[in-house]
Amino acid sequence: MGQQGAAAPTGIDFIKGHGTLNDFVILPDDNAELDLDESLVRALCDRRAGVGADGVLRIATAGALVRQRVLADLPSDVHESDWFMDYRNADGSIAEMCGNGVRVFAHALVATGRAEHGVVRVGTRAGIRPATILSNAGHRAVVRVEMGEPALLGVSSVRWGEHTFAGVAVDMGNPHLACVVPGLEDDALARLPVHEQPVYDSDFFPDGVNIEVATPVVDGRVSMRVHERGAGETMSCGTGIVATAVAALADSGRATGEVTVAVPGGEVAVQLSDGGSTLTGPSALVAHGMFRRT
Repeated sequence: MGQQGAAAPTGIDFIKGHGTLNDFVILPDDNAELDLDESLVRALCDRRAGVGADGVLRIATAGALVRQRVLADLPSDVHESDWFMDYRNADGSIAEMCGNGVRVFAHALVATGRAEHGVVRVGTRAGIRPATILSNAGHRAVVRVEMGEPALLGVSSVRWGEHTFAGVAVDMGNPHLACVVPGLEDDALARLPVHEQPVYDSDFFPDGVNIEVATPVVDGRVSMRVHERGAGETMSCGTGIVATAVAALADSGRATGEVTVAVPGGEVAVQLSDGGSTLTGPSALVAHGMFRRT
């Protein structure tokens, strides 16, 4: 029998998940009642004092986010009743899209009974992203996401220390600079200082940029590392994987096709077609708990 008058424990319910080790704290908050400010996001993502993650995914309905003034309005293809992935980078900044995040988000919707197995509509700041649950073993799933049509923005370059790489600027709903480096092999890629802050053209990318460095296509496969704005180097980046596939195919003289992209966290398949792209890969839900700020 509990102590009479004892205060009930308070905190924030969370789910921890990842897609090829790109990891997220998932916050079920259907009515968008949580004050998800930068300090809370940083605390949740802190790998020593918090849960630890590359970012936070809030689960809420699109309509609730508008009513709570988290969103000023909705993309034209997102309905108020859609589940919306309110995504924040680890530093608390807002991101428009995250391909690995959509896979994990859709998986969490099904795992918590908010959506049925099959095609799940996921609202994002970049518009609706339908996600298909291809297989589901409870805490593990394989999910295919319709990523939309990549937009080529031009060319630019990035510098890490003594290394300078040219790349293709690709809009995936968020900005990318995908650098496919001629002659680069896996062992040399692993030695690059991708964890360090890169130097890029801030006039070209005024809102920051996610930067990928990749090997050329060999037998339909490339290897990639990524530095994400607001998070630093991550083990995977879904939109960056698609941007890299775009650049790698272009480097080999093609605009469409399938590419397997190997990242430090695993492998993901990209299919590029006329007017669209898909991203297929794993999702894992690894923990459920309560976060208490100290």
